[in-house]
Amino acid sequence: MKTKVRIGLELERIRRNNLKVLHPLRQLFWESTLRCNVACLHCGSDCLSSVTTPDMPKEDFLKVIDEEVLPHVNPHEVMIVISGGEPTMRKDLEDVGAALHKRGFPWGMVTNGVAVTEERFRSLRKAGLMSMTVSCDGDETDHNWMRGSRFAFEGSSRAIRLAAAESAAYAAQSKEAKEKGTAPTMLPFIWDVVTCVNQHNRTKLPELRDMLWSMGVRNWRVFGIDPMGRAASNPELLLSDAEFREVLDFIASERKAGRHVSYSCEGFLGDYELEVRDHLYQCAAGLSIASILIDGSISACTSIRGKYYQGNIYKDHFWEVWENGFKPYRDRSWMRESAPCNDCKVWRYCEGNGMHLRREDGSLMICHYQKCQAE
Repeated sequence: MKTKVRIGLELERIRRNNLKVLHPLRQLFWESTLRCNVACLHCGSDCLSSVTTPDMPKEDFLKVIDEEVLPHVNPHEVMIVISGGEPTMRKDLEDVGAALHKRGFPWGMVTNGVAVTEERFRSLRKAGLMSMTVSCDGDETDHNWMRGSRFAFEGSSRAIRLAAAESAAYAAQSKEAKEKGTAPTMLPFIWDVVTCVNQHNRTKLPELRDMLWSMGVRNWRVFGIDPMGRAASNPELLLSDAEFREVLDFIASERKAGRHVSYSCEGFLGDYELEVRDHLYQCAAGLSIASILIDGSISACTSIRGKYYQGNIYKDHFWEVWENGFKPYRDRSWMRESAPCNDCKVWRYCEGNGMHLRREDGSLMICHYQKCQAE
């Protein structure tokens, strides 16, 4: 492993160990609905347009915020991310957002964009929306195929353009305010686009980059698809080890050219660390990230589909669980009991990969470090 990478990883390891002890809550996900208006081929939740699981009442979520979170944190330091399913399926999304904004919490959402019309976007911004991630997996043909809807690309493109225009407006106003020595009146707005690389789009990333940049995208996250949810049985979605490395090489090349393209936060990547994203590998699930799932279960990031639940808001106190629970997240030595982690030479840096890649029996679905090693 490259010396500069190893030095950085040693420093990151110290930071991570401190985080395990302090575990400051910095990001809270709310799985607000399992309903969705598309049918993505890779959906980890296996969401459907109509499901039997009802949405969590907003009053239940806000009660946790008021009684279990707000008394213990500076709300300005905790980002609340509303996810699903598709969060815009909730007609009361703005009500929840406005309540969070009133309490001082920045909030954002992850969306496919189908329901993000200009009117809805304005409504969400008025309710305090400060962060938005939009999915785009290719041109109209590839994206619609991936998302299982003929309206998917139209919605994604519209949401991207709305976000780009809003970001530009905020930047212009901030510049003017700075020159005048005043504060901008607009709320900050941070956004990016995420792309799931698969067999349909993996050779078209340069074309996709050009399309996204022409639409105003300047922050682009790229990641592979893990063998979970619907993707587990679809070989069109999964990359070989060599194809995975090709994607990482593309990202590294783009970054050297000055474009802000990054690989997602998951997976220890060996010598690719420092070349394909802004930070070294970390899985902050249970260290600074928690989630409240649709049924009230208390977990970490919503990508975790194994039932590594730590409690439930309907019978436990969220903050007590956060302070005293999450043992499997904060001490991951149990992950080393099985292959490939049991004899791994880089365990001290990876500590078993991301929690969302662990099956309920504790076994690892995929090792990114192994995929990074040339044959």
